[in-house]
Amino acid sequence: MPDTKPYLDRIRSYAAGKDPLAMQGETPEVIALLIEGVPDDQLKRRPAPRKWSVVEIVAHLAEDELVTSWRYRQMLEAPGCALAGFDQNLWEQLGKYGAWSIDEALEMFRLLRKANLRMLQSLSPEQWQAFGVHAERGRITVQELATHMAGHDLNHVEQIRGIL
Repeated sequence: MPDTKPYLDRIRSYAAGKDPLAMQGETPEVIALLIEGVPDDQLKRRPAPRKWSVVEIVAHLAEDELVTSWRYRQMLEAPGCALAGFDQNLWEQLGKYGAWSIDEALEMFRLLRKANLRMLQSLSPEQWQAFGVHAERGRITVQELATHMAGHDLNHVEQIRGIL
């Protein structure tokens, strides 16, 4: 298995000292502003072989939000539960991300994110500390996962900026 420490350290640094829910709340609008007026063919063009296009990145964000939604709820329902990893490249192939429109990818991401933020904003301090054990990353609390997702967002927003 590849060393994920540099990736995880970079993701954590993006959200360090910031409000992860505020960061997460901004992401769909930031992406919408970045892609405004950009032609579909440019949004679907891969910058290099085996590198995702803007549409594929946004589709990944949407499906990762779906996974994260399940993880949050698992940890809250059954603290200490096992959290499976997933192969994002296989999910991209199975989900045919390149066939998505930017509108459907962004809307799915926006709706799932909104639902997750609504839930997270209502949690008690104890619920924020509920945890699961991730197959690849070990013990992680709801709060740590929310912070990870904020950094994950920024990582992909920077990729989108680089592609555009």
